[in-house]
Amino acid sequence: MSSSRATPRYGALVSVLAAAGITVSLMQTLIVPLIATLPTLLHTTAANASWAITATLLAGAVATPVAGRLGDLYGKRRVIVASALLIAIGSLVCAPANSLVPMVVGRALQGLGLGVIPLGIAIMRDLLPPQRLGSAIALMSSSLGVGGALGLPAGALIAQKVSWHALFWGAAVLGLLLTVLILLVVPESPVTSPSRFDFVGAAALTAGLVLFLLPVSKGADWGWTSGLTLGMFGASAVILLLWGWWELRSSAPLVDLRTSVRRQVLLTNLASVVLGFAMYAMSLITPQLLQLPVATGYGLGQTMLQAGLWLAPGGLVMMAVSPMAARLSAARGPKVSLLLGTLVIAAGYVLALALMGTIWGVVMFSAFISGGLGLAYAAMPTLIMNAVPQTETAAANGLNALMRSIGTSTASAVVGAVLGTMTIKLGAVSLPSEDGFRTGMLIGGGAALAAALIILTIPGRRAAASRLADPPADLDLARA
Repeated sequence: MSSSRATPRYGALVSVLAAAGITVSLMQTLIVPLIATLPTLLHTTAANASWAITATLLAGAVATPVAGRLGDLYGKRRVIVASALLIAIGSLVCAPANSLVPMVVGRALQGLGLGVIPLGIAIMRDLLPPQRLGSAIALMSSSLGVGGALGLPAGALIAQKVSWHALFWGAAVLGLLLTVLILLVVPESPVTSPSRFDFVGAAALTAGLVLFLLPVSKGADWGWTSGLTLGMFGASAVILLLWGWWELRSSAPLVDLRTSVRRQVLLTNLASVVLGFAMYAMSLITPQLLQLPVATGYGLGQTMLQAGLWLAPGGLVMMAVSPMAARLSAARGPKVSLLLGTLVIAAGYVLALALMGTIWGVVMFSAFISGGLGLAYAAMPTLIMNAVPQTETAAANGLNALMRSIGTSTASAVVGAVLGTMTIKLGAVSLPSEDGFRTGMLIGGGAALAAALIILTIPGRRAAASRLADPPADLDLARA
C-alpha cells in the first residue's frame, strides 16, 4: 500500500474515532441544562429526577472495563459499533419520554456507550504506524474535553430555542451517523486475545461498582452515616475483594490483576483517580459561579447558555494542546507530560483564587486548567499501553477510564458537600458562598498536587520500555 493511499485513510480513521469520542462525551453533558427543570418535565421529585444522571454514571462505569475486554476478545470495531448503537437506542428511548422510567432506561443505555474512547485508543495502537500514534492518542483523549465543552452550550441552545425532546432526537441521529461512519471507515483490528469472557468476574465487578458508586452519588440525599449508605459501602468492599480473589484464580480473567499491579500501570491508575477528581471539581464550580446572581457579590449573573459559551474555549484549548502533548511525550516520555499537566492544573486553581471575580477571569483559569488536563489525559493511555500486552490494550484502557470515573464521582460528592454546607441566604434561597467556592478550588488544586506526587513515583523512561507494536505491514486500512 503506498503512502499516498495510506495517509488519507489513516486521517479518516483518526477523525472518525475522535468524532466518536466527542459524541460519547456529548451524551454526558447534554442533559446538564435540563437538571433544574427535570422534576417538572418528568412529573417527579428532584431526588427521583437525579436518577437520570446517576443511571448514566453507573452504566458507564460498568461498561468501560467490560467493553474493553469484549473488544480484546471478539473485535474492537465490533464492540465500538455496538456501543454507538446503544447510544442511538438510548437517545430514541429518551426523546419522547415524559416520565421518569423511560428517561432513566434511555440514559442508562447511553451510558453503556462510554467504552468507545478506550476502545478507540486500542484500535489506534493496533492499526496506526508509530509516528502517528502519539498525536492520534492525544487527539482521542482530548475529545473528552471537547465534547464536554460543546455539550453545555449546545444543550442549552437547543433546549431553549427548540425543545428539550430535540436534544435526544439529535443525539439519536448522531449515534446512527457515528455507527455508519465506523462501519465505512474503521477496519477491524487484527489483534485479538484467544480466550473466553469471564461472566462471573463481570457480574461481580458490576455489583461491586454499583454498590460503591451509588452511595457516592446519593449519599448526600440518603445521609452519609445512614445504614443504607454504610451498608452499600461495606457490601461493595466485600464483593470487590471476592472479585479480586476470583480474578487472580481465573484462567481468563476480566481484568488481569497481575498486569494491573505492575508499578507503572498501578500508579498511573491511582493518578487517574485523583486527576479525575481535579477535573470534575472545576466542572462543578465554574458553571455555578458564572450563573449565580450578581446580588450575591461574587456571582456573575450569566444564563446557562452564556455560561456554556464562556466555558467552551476550555475544550478547544484541550484539543489545541494535544499535539504539544504528543511531541513532549515522544521527546521526554509520557511521564513528563503527565507530571507537567498536573502542575499546570494546580497552577490553574491558584489562578482561579485571584481571577474568579470576573467573567474573563473565569474563562482564563478554566482554559488554563483545561490545557493541563489536555497534557495529562494525552499521556495516560501511552503509559498504560507501554506496560501491558497488546492483546490487553482495550481492557487496560477501560480500567484506566473507570479509575477516572471513580475520581469524578468522588469529586461530585466531596465538592457538592462543600458547596452544600458553606452557603449564604439570598432571600429565602440558600446558595453556595464565596468561601465555599474558594474551598472547592483549594481542594481541586490539592488533588492535582497529590496526583503530581504519585506521578513522581512512576518508573522513569527506559529505552526498552516502549511496547507500542507496529501494525502488520500488509494491513489495508481501506477495508472496512
